[in-house]
Amino acid sequence: MTADFSVDCSSLDRPEVLACLFYPRRGDNREAPAGACDLTIPVAETVTVGARAHLAEPSAANILFFHGNGEIVEDYDEIGACYVEREINFVAVDYRGYGCATGWPSASALLADSHRILDFITVWLQQRGHTGPLLVMGRSLGSAPALELAWRRSDRVAGLILESAFAHTGPLLRRIGVDFSALPDFSETHGFRQLDKIRTFAKPTLIIHAERDRLIPSTEGQALYEASPAPDKHCLMIPRADHNTIFALGLRPYLDSVQVFADPLRFVSSAS
Repeated sequence: MTADFSVDCSSLDRPEVLACLFYPRRGDNREAPAGACDLTIPVAETVTVGARAHLAEPSAANILFFHGNGEIVEDYDEIGACYVEREINFVAVDYRGYGCATGWPSASALLADSHRILDFITVWLQQRGHTGPLLVMGRSLGSAPALELAWRRSDRVAGLILESAFAHTGPLLRRIGVDFSALPDFSETHGFRQLDKIRTFAKPTLIIHAERDRLIPSTEGQALYEASPAPDKHCLMIPRADHNTIFALGLRPYLDSVQVFADPLRFVSSAS
């Protein structure tokens, strides 16, 4: 069951807002590295998005990863290989207009597409004999589709990982330069409702944040952590790092925390 509240982000689907919220970037058609493969996922009648799967073994935990703004799945080839070394399957997904995807991004499509992506990836993994648990993970902007799935599709999601996630929509829009004269009646109920969504998800949850993040302050990650009702929840702050140096300054503890989080879920899933 989902909580009795609705999420309508259509007020964010204005050109002046979308120009600040999304920075689509095309890929350079780089081939998938050894051990990885590319997928094309239909999300609407004439729209597809791309994904890149880095696969370890069938019994491994599966991370469905929604990246940050301005990023594409190709940016995660090295990190994907690191997950495979740690026996974790890692599937990174683009948004409309990003990488090789068609269409154009919007706040509404960001959430709606996540459901079609989850359905596609679930079937794709099952067809290949992958039996490990499915975890959803979102970085920065990607925390919105990740939390959408944790809220609406909790029966399919074994765990939630949020990295550099925002808790409040309004302050984020102001920090990225949205002119609020275009949104005179905006309130948090018109946004992504991140805090409301995480309050409905009581399964294992991991929050990772950079200590000196100025784009999305660490207080946002802390607010999400405190709002989570999960008995099994963890929070990792990466010292000295900011929004764009979290990997450079904290990759080892970052990956260690994900592995320690994912491994027990894998074994629980295998035993069930």
